[in-house]
Amino acid sequence: MNSLAHASGAYGRAQTAARTPRGIEYEVIARITRRLKSAAASRDTDYPGFVAALTDNLRLWTTLGMDVASNGNDLPAPLRAQLFYLFEFTDKHSRKLLAGETVSPDILVEINVSVLRGLRGEGAVA
Repeated sequence: MNSLAHASGAYGRAQTAARTPRGIEYEVIARITRRLKSAAASRDTDYPGFVAALTDNLRLWTTLGMDVASNGNDLPAPLRAQLFYLFEFTDKHSRKLLAGETVSPDILVEINVSVLRGLRGEGAVA
C-alpha cells in the first residue's frame, strides 16, 4: 500500500520524515474513517458533507485497489486479493449510497476499522 504513503498529502497536513509508510497509511485511513463516521451520523442534516466524506473514502479505496493490483506491490498475494475484493465491495456499496439507495454506510466504516487493525498487527484484514 505504498501509494497511500505518497498520496497522504492530498488528505491533510504534511508528514514528518520520521514517519513510516505504514504509520502514514494508518493515519490517512484513520482520518478518513473518522470523517466518514461523523458524516454518516449527520447525513440527514449535512448531506453534502456526507457525500464529500464518502467520495474521499472511495478515492482512498481506489488508490488501495490500484496499489494492490500493481506488479510492484510486495504484500503477499492472498492479502492483496483480500484488499482488492474490499476495494470492489467498497466501490459498489459507495455507488449505491451515492445513488440514494437505502443502504447503510456502516459497513464501510467497519471495513476501514478492520484494515486499521491489520495495520496495527491485530489480525488479518477481512
